[in-house]
Amino acid sequence: MAAKIPATVVTGFLGAGKTTLIRNMLQNANGKRIALIINEFGDLGVDGDILKGCGIETCTEDDVMELSNGCICCTVAEDFIPTLEKLLDRDLPPEHIVIETSGLALPQPLVRAFGWPEISTRVTVDGVVTVVDGRAVKDGQFAHNVAAVDAQRKLDENLDHETPLSELFDDQIACADMIVVNKADLLSGDEAEALVAHLKSEARSGVQVVKATMGALPVEVLLGQGAGAEGDMDARGEVHHHHHDDHEDAHAGDHEGDDHHHDHHHEHGHDEFESFVVELGEINDPKAFATQVAEVIRAHNILRLKGFVAVAGKPMRLTLQAVGPRVDTYFDQPFGSAARATRLVVIGEAGLARGAIETALAAAVRGPVARETA
Repeated sequence: MAAKIPATVVTGFLGAGKTTLIRNMLQNANGKRIALIINEFGDLGVDGDILKGCGIETCTEDDVMELSNGCICCTVAEDFIPTLEKLLDRDLPPEHIVIETSGLALPQPLVRAFGWPEISTRVTVDGVVTVVDGRAVKDGQFAHNVAAVDAQRKLDENLDHETPLSELFDDQIACADMIVVNKADLLSGDEAEALVAHLKSEARSGVQVVKATMGALPVEVLLGQGAGAEGDMDARGEVHHHHHDDHEDAHAGDHEGDDHHHDHHHEHGHDEFESFVVELGEINDPKAFATQVAEVIRAHNILRLKGFVAVAGKPMRLTLQAVGPRVDTYFDQPFGSAARATRLVVIGEAGLARGAIETALAAAVRGPVARETA
């Protein structure tokens, strides 16, 4: 059976910067074929026009599909599933699908839809990314323009007009695999760290919380989370059971609220993240090594760690991929004429303690030997 195509769900209030994050992702996709499904309805089509006009060869106009008949939560059967099937049925299907929800949509109903029999064997939810406006959340507002959110919510008679924004926010956090604190440049260092710590305490265990400016996240951090979220819905259930979505202007605000006020911050970008390679020798015990790697990741707040490991006595190289402290390993192919060495790429936010991480990983290589000779 062919491998399932991964899909990433991007959610968050209007103005948080979802469109900007996706545009940045497309501009740095390095040739990966990415298709977009955008949930906006009405007659503006702002996000679709922004993304279709990005001029990226691997994301053509045909790769941007808009759901304009209503909230994605309400139109799963008649709108979302058929749209997804069109993408999957292409002669050359996308390598990854990114779905941008409307600004007040619950992600949970959308993730559950991936369990529908029409698509369950063909696509999986790689991860749910919740984008938050760091400055607004720190100020207790959840969106940069609360009045605009409420005005848009009142336009639809199907919405719960009385639910506090804080409850809708809680649901988006409850479903997240990654929380992006966007507009971090508008926070002091202490404010940003306090907000990150607070969101980590509110989220499920293992959820990564990262800071960003202008939605600039490395593609290898944003995609490839391997969460399989549709199989983990009990842990992601709505904190508050209500029905809500928003309208076309949400995305106009999403773009304006982020770019209009932040054009002068483009210089930040990926400088907020760093990566480096650690070269090590052979290991003896893959299971023990993976356990120790997870401990290093926790201790140093590493976002991603990936590479190849040489295991003593094994002709095959061991592939290691970690998303946060979740470490997966498997033997993939012989080393052949390549040098038998362990080579790991470490990715995280700027300021990683490189020396300490290298020392800790080197100790992880030596660990099993030390225990055997003790």
